[in-house]
Amino acid sequence: MQDNVQFKHEAAPRRHRIVSLQTYDTRFRALIGRAAWESLPAAVQRRFSKRLGGDQLVLYPGTMRTARFSRLGWLFAQACRVIGAPLPLHTDCGRPAAVSVAEDAQSGGQCWTRIYGREHGFPQVIHSAKRFAGPTGLEEYVGRGVGMALTVAAVDGGLEFVSDHYFFAAFGKRWRIPRWLEPGRTVVRHIDRGDDRGEGAFLFSLSLHHPWFGELVYQEGEFRDG
Repeated sequence: MQDNVQFKHEAAPRRHRIVSLQTYDTRFRALIGRAAWESLPAAVQRRFSKRLGGDQLVLYPGTMRTARFSRLGWLFAQACRVIGAPLPLHTDCGRPAAVSVAEDAQSGGQCWTRIYGREHGFPQVIHSAKRFAGPTGLEEYVGRGVGMALTVAAVDGGLEFVSDHYFFAAFGKRWRIPRWLEPGRTVVRHIDRGDDRGEGAFLFSLSLHHPWFGELVYQEGEFRDG
């Protein structure tokens, strides 16, 4: 009788460990390497190692602090409406914003949705899908088959995603967009601010910089774990 009780107490922790392994995502860690991953703040590791399933999603509420365009950048952002408006369309700041992340069951990647509040009218909603594929190991699709291959690196306090090249995909094929037609270098940063902004806070920034025309678009917001 005592042996049976002892067996039941030992079996429960094993089942718990199996569930934990199934919900841990190692794909971002694989992209940057173990040493770089271990140099990241624990909060960043936690955010980028969540494996979601079914109808689960993670929500990060926040506020946009900075947004600016050059004249050419504003025109380019408006032109991108034809592929789903993947760039911000306004410079309203201090309004509520949110980022949500969910698993994409079809591709095995992630669906990202960014919501930016505006002073007038409905918020702008931006959708994109990250897929762990392609020559760099990570691609982001922004709409109408247009996407960019991303490289990922650990930086001080977080992660940096940089466009390697842009492409168009359709009918099961993928064509790389010529360098001279690219809009510029896109850099997205996720920097943990937990030490000076409170637990769970992080900084998100996006910049688009053209080699000839300089900075086209820049935005920066502060978010927190939901």
